[in-house]
Parts: sequence; structure tokens; C-alpha cells
Amino acid sequence: MQRILYSVLRVIIALAAITCLTWWSIIRMPGKNVSRPAALSSDELTLREELRSHVKKLAGDIGERNLRRYSALAQAADYIEKCFMDAGLESRRETFETRDRACHNIEAEIHGRTNEIVVVGAHYDSVEGAPGANDNASGVAGLLALARRFAGQQPTKTLRFVAFANEEPPFFQTSHMGSLVYAGRCKERGDRIVAMISLETIAYFSDQPNSQVYPSSGLGAFYPKTANFIGFVANLGSRRLLKRALATFRQAGKLPSEGAAVPSFIPGVGWSDHWSFWQHDYPAMMVTDTALFRYNHYHRATDTPDKLDYDRFALVVSGMQNVINELANSR
Repeated sequence: MQRILYSVLRVIIALAAITCLTWWSIIRMPGKNVSRPAALSSDELTLREELRSHVKKLAGDIGERNLRRYSALAQAADYIEKCFMDAGLESRRETFETRDRACHNIEAEIHGRTNEIVVVGAHYDSVEGAPGANDNASGVAGLLALARRFAGQQPTKTLRFVAFANEEPPFFQTSHMGSLVYAGRCKERGDRIVAMISLETIAYFSDQPNSQVYPSSGLGAFYPKTANFIGFVANLGSRRLLKRALATFRQAGKLPSEGAAVPSFIPGVGWSDHWSFWQHDYPAMMVTDTALFRYNHYHRATDTPDKLDYDRFALVVSGMQNVINELANSR
């Protein structure tokens, strides 16, 4: 009987240890969270209108942009390139072929004092049948606004702002996915990418109860059920990057935020361009409003510019400016 009790006790201790380790590695996040958004500063009010203008251009004036609407995809690429140039940045097109069409990743680089590289990326295509205001004109708008704010600086690490083609189906997680092409070429060159941040659907929020759902009931037990926060998501291998970024984001106290470093097989965890960098052993994470887990217009024709919350969108981008500055200038 005593032997049985000892065996049961060992199992209980092991389960408790696993639970504690899971909590420490996956759920516990650094920094003090806030419960409501802050008022916008004068700079953030300017940023809000800048973001609104980019989204209107991409999802309103240009609209659906993908290989089926190739001319619109090309217009979006031209617009992104022009915005980089207007910010005083030199841009470079990385071209690859998909279905006999030239597709382009568009990169603007700010040289640092070391050979370490921080990549900030967002895909500029939209899924077929959708104008893609949140998915992902919001990410591209944030990318362009951030690039403008870092232009003219000389960071410690090199900063790359990259707009990717072909993230959406049918090219998602295939050899024609723009970010996978880009990450592969970086690996071939031996680029020392120390962090990659994917900006993916970052502009929809709701204060309604039960407006947030999760791909796993287990996750739902630990995270809010109100969609008023921005999410930081990574796999287990990139959890140090995620925790560092989230801690920096929370220092400003601007917007509720949540973090999850979880196994990559959980639905949604790898659903953007950061996945491509994981395939080449680069640390990468996604910043997201969690898309289909709260946004009823995800991948629909109704994903239009009027659906976005531009005040909280501006707070996301303002907070990410702090994150990128810390990543790029720390030793």
C-alpha cells in the first residue's frame, strides 16, 4: 500500500512540475498589463491619420490585390515602394516568379553598426474576394509608418522593413510564399537575423463580452474573453524574443496586451510570415489582433477600411516603435 501511495505521490509531483513549467514558459508574461487604452498623444493623433490614409489607399482605392488581380497587386507594390522613397529610404525589389508572373518582396534597409539584423514584415496581398483592410492593409500601414519613423537613424543593429507578396492561399506555406522565399535567401547569404516581427491584422478591437475566442479551450481558460487587446504570438523556440518584446510594449502602458509562446501546431500560431522564418531557424513572432478569432469580416468582402479602430491601431504602432527601437539598439 505504501508503495502505491509513493507512486501516486510521484505522479502528482510530476504533474505539478509540468504545470508550473508550462505556466512559466507559455503563460506567464513580463511587464504590467493595463485594462484600457490610453488617450492618444498629439504624435499618435498624427499617426492615426497616417495609418488611415495607407489603409484607404490599399484596401479602398486599390482593393483586392493578389495574382488574380495582378494589376492591383502591382499597384500596391508601387505604392509601398513610393512610401519608402518618400520617407527618405532606398528600397529594393526582390523578385521571384509565380505562375509566370513576377512577384516582388519590397525591402527598405537602415544600416546598423553591427551585422545583426532585425526584420519587420507584413504581407501586402489580400485573399481572393476581399479588399483586405485588416488583413493585411493594417499590417502594411503599420510597416510604412514605422519605417518613416526610423528613417535617418543609425541603429546598432540593421533594420529591415519588408513587404511580402503571396502570403494568402493558395500560396500560404508553399514555396511561392513571398516571406519563405525571402527568409530562404537570407539563410543562403548567411544573414544574421536576430529577430523578426510579423505585423498581421492589427487594427480590430471590441469591448463586447465574449467577443474573443481561441483555437483551444485550454487557452481560453487563461486569456481574456473580450477582444480589447493586441496579441504577441510565437512558438516555443522564440519565447525569449516574445517576452522581451511584450515587456517593452507594456512599459508605455498604452493598450491591453497578451502574449503566448505555444507549440506551433496550435491553429493560428503560425498563420503569417513569421512561420517562414521559423523554417530557417530564425527567431520570429507575430503581433496580431488574432484575426478570425475575433473579426467577423476575416477573409470576406466586408473587410473594408471602415471596420477598423484607428485609435487603438495607432496605439499598437506607437508601442511597436518602442519595441523595435529596443531590439535594434540593445547590445
